[in-house]
Amino acid sequence: MRTLSDSQLATVLTRVAGVPRVVVSGNFATPAHGLAVLDKSVAEYRLFVLNAQPGMPDREGVTLETPFVGAGMRGRTSLRYFPSRLSLVPHLLSQSLPPDIVLVHTSTPVDGTVSLGTEVNVLPAAIEAVRARGGMVIAQVNPRMPYLYGDAVLACDEVDYAIDVDVPLASPVPRPVSTVSQQIGDRVASLVLEGASLQLGIGAVPDAVLAALTGRRGLSVWSEMFSDGVLGLERAGALDPDVPVTASFVFGSAELYEWVDRNPRVRLLRTEKTNDPGLIARQRTLVSVNGALQVDLFAQANASRVHGMIYSGFGGQTDFVVGALHSPGGKAIIALPSWHPKADVSTVVPRLAGPVTSFQHSFIVSEQGTATVWGRDAGDQAQQVIDNVAHPDVRDELRDAGRQLGFPLR
Repeated sequence: MRTLSDSQLATVLTRVAGVPRVVVSGNFATPAHGLAVLDKSVAEYRLFVLNAQPGMPDREGVTLETPFVGAGMRGRTSLRYFPSRLSLVPHLLSQSLPPDIVLVHTSTPVDGTVSLGTEVNVLPAAIEAVRARGGMVIAQVNPRMPYLYGDAVLACDEVDYAIDVDVPLASPVPRPVSTVSQQIGDRVASLVLEGASLQLGIGAVPDAVLAALTGRRGLSVWSEMFSDGVLGLERAGALDPDVPVTASFVFGSAELYEWVDRNPRVRLLRTEKTNDPGLIARQRTLVSVNGALQVDLFAQANASRVHGMIYSGFGGQTDFVVGALHSPGGKAIIALPSWHPKADVSTVVPRLAGPVTSFQHSFIVSEQGTATVWGRDAGDQAQQVIDNVAHPDVRDELRDAGRQLGFPLR
């Protein structure tokens, strides 16, 4: 690993031929300073980022690529969206979308290694893919980046060039838990037994679920990601001290970043492990909790598109729904409000108009109630969704539409 100044790195990058594909740490670990140096040095390139946050380059010559759209790419005309389960994204990088440059945000060196810190995800696969084609690995080295264990640990020899920065890590904007989110969180938490393994997605509802579980004991975490709610479980004594908290990336407050730093209780693994449905199925009583934009009377969930336009992507939802259903005693839960306040529409529709993100769940939960769908016939599933998930103002309309779809509804 050779440390360069910004100008020296820029000189190296100007020598890159063609239109390179650049894979960058995503979520809240994006190496913004290093990316800015690259953007000024390379006239035309393809930028591959998972869940990109605001601040992504937005100019002619930059093509944005992702299988999971974040706020920093959403609505961009230059966006190329690649539908994929998160567990299969490493295959994209080794086959269809091989990188020429991988730019990561790491800790400072320790015993000849750095840590990928809060974002492991698909980065090990990207580094292997770029190495296989003789590409370049660049690290933005930051003393504020926590040193995490597991697949986060990277030998310094695997890094070609490094630039030093000293900047705080980005955190999501804190959002107060609404009454609706609290009600949903309480309902979901009632489905979680002592000793269960947990996977939760991103947002106010997962946070509310975790807050409602502080009284449980013997819980463990096997998840794609986690945030401050897991720290709350740890401090409440709800987590099994003999089972490490396992995920692929993490983001949250500065307090959370301090807790995960050099913490042997936490390990970050590459996506191929955390999101492998077979490994998920081996976890004890895995309860998967994910959100959706819409559900329909066929008990299908849309978590990807709004009015036909890509909003996010499959992410890990499909991986964990399948894995949870195969875990002994496991449950796959979709949780969402019955009404979308901004669009002022029902989130329960007769039939999804666009692609389905996931299906065959155990439960669908809203603030109105809980629909038990696994093991019920199709008509009973539709009845459960209308009676227990949908907002009362649209239930009659949904019943009429459901009958036209062939459901024998009451």
